[in-house]
Amino acid sequence: MTMTLVLDVVKDALIRTLLIAGPALIVGMIVGLIISIFQATTQIQEQTLSFVPKLIAIFITLILVGNFMLNILISFTKEIFKIIAKL
Repeated sequence: MTMTLVLDVVKDALIRTLLIAGPALIVGMIVGLIISIFQATTQIQEQTLSFVPKLIAIFITLILVGNFMLNILISFTKEIFKIIAKL
């Protein structure tokens, strides 16, 4: 196993991690920003007001793009097994 192969696998793993986690993180950040603006304008400082909508939005995002995330993970796993078989 060469150093370039290891670096390529690590780079590919990091890129795929960003692709898998990205949609949920972006939606959570956008919903959190909207709720923060709403709380600042209305001066309501309830903790559950910021937590529950983010949780629901992330859950809906995972339902909608879960197939995409799973396909990325499956293709990466297949590539890793091919690399292991070549060793």
